[in-house]
Amino acid sequence: MSLRKFFTFFIAAVFVVLPLQAFAEEIVIYHTNDMHSRVLPTDDGNKSIGITTISAYVKNARAQNKNTLWLDAGDTFHGLPIINVSKGENMVKLLNAAGLDALSPGNHDFNYSADRLEELAKKCKFPVLSANVFWKKNGERLLDAYKIFTLENGVKVGVFGLTTPDTLVKANPLYMDKLNFLDIFAKTREVVKVLKPECDIIIGLTHLGVSGNDSVTSIEVAKQAPGIDVIIDGHSHTELPNGITVNNTLIAQAGCYEHWLGKVTIDIDDKKITKKTAKLIGKDEIVKATPKPDEKVESVLKEIEKKNAKILNEVVAVAPKDLTGERNIVRREEAEFGNIIADAFLDATDADLVILNGGTIRTGLKKGNITKNDILTVLPFGNMLVTIKAKGKDIKDALEHSVEFYPHEFGGFLQVSGVTFEFDPTLPKGERVKNILIKGAPLDENKSYIIASTDFLFNGGDGYSMFKGIEIQKSYETADEAVINYLNKIKNFDVKLERIKCLKPMPAPNMGKSKQQSAKNITPISKNANETKKAA
Repeated sequence: MSLRKFFTFFIAAVFVVLPLQAFAEEIVIYHTNDMHSRVLPTDDGNKSIGITTISAYVKNARAQNKNTLWLDAGDTFHGLPIINVSKGENMVKLLNAAGLDALSPGNHDFNYSADRLEELAKKCKFPVLSANVFWKKNGERLLDAYKIFTLENGVKVGVFGLTTPDTLVKANPLYMDKLNFLDIFAKTREVVKVLKPECDIIIGLTHLGVSGNDSVTSIEVAKQAPGIDVIIDGHSHTELPNGITVNNTLIAQAGCYEHWLGKVTIDIDDKKITKKTAKLIGKDEIVKATPKPDEKVESVLKEIEKKNAKILNEVVAVAPKDLTGERNIVRREEAEFGNIIADAFLDATDADLVILNGGTIRTGLKKGNITKNDILTVLPFGNMLVTIKAKGKDIKDALEHSVEFYPHEFGGFLQVSGVTFEFDPTLPKGERVKNILIKGAPLDENKSYIIASTDFLFNGGDGYSMFKGIEIQKSYETADEAVINYLNKIKNFDVKLERIKCLKPMPAPNMGKSKQQSAKNITPISKNANETKKAA
């Protein structure tokens, strides 16, 4: 072949190949899940990114590639006081400013009630999607089933939502009698059938989880409902660094609490998927790429914090005297405010008894007005009040663990309600607890009891491994909400210290003078051309 003929052939080949390569494009899906209202950045070991930084990062990414979406897989509108005080509306304001594209609600998003979730969805500038949740009263869907996004390059992306049926027992049971959670597999197949002829890409935005402990997992959905290209998942708080592929469906999940921002990249050629990849992006990488927070979101956040200050000064009760709850007390003995908190948990649930690790209680209260700010300072973590069913033997083991480190201070020392016991710290560990009574009757180690505490403790927090893995029976409000509601009801604060008796008291080693702290005056840390359809 002559040199001239070679160059002619080469140039012709380039013109054939280039148009195909020019059309090959990337579609990017950023995703979050299980934020639980963690909108502020943290610098602890987990490094929560923060909503202002995530928003800035995604907006910068959109500027470089307009074929970008940001999806959230739920448990978003409830969690910490900064959001809870507005019953979720503060999160709506932040996500509206941030430019979220779609959300599928998780079980905790129903904590304010289904009616409130419907109200929040109407305030959102993005669709809130769930294909399997229906009103009992009229058989209609609570929320839209799906949304079709038409991207800059003309590619149509259909996004549908699914919510775990665990919601019936893991959200506040008081609010669940209005809803039906219909068969997820059937509803998924229905929606996929509708989307398939209309869309180039189908994405399931699901709050189901990937673990076997969940009633229905995203893995099972991928197996039972072919045709889903990507599932953006939540609920199990699972970090999937590269995603997992099941039945040609890429499943991605980004842990929880904004520790990661998930990124799914879909390569498209002639509107056909050629490749799908998933990754997790950590705080350090995001901050390095986006040193300045989103000014629009930051402005909304500052306004929320300013408004919250007024709400948090609301008086919920009046304490006739100082109520003990200081660190050096709740971590080694019964405390007055510890008893009140435990009583509040018992009042809010159907439990036989309450156990609460003392480390959850950050301080006591002074005589006088008790504000929401005070309660949120005492209980700042946003832990959920939940119940489990466990054997009496597990309760005995828990009480033994509670006093294991006595006389040292221990965050796992229990504050209780519905149960009384004695312990002798001079006896061998595991043999110290005696005379355990549940509502006045001797503990039966073979009997099952309903126990109330926080999700932290039942997940094995403070070493309570005997409960880890036991299924949650019911999920109620946050610990602080339960206490505020209880304080609004009760009149008598004369709590007697007679639930836990140490038979041979000892001083705490190297215990200095107690620095009594009051909760007073302490501030707790607080788009496209689219189609939306309910019917499928």
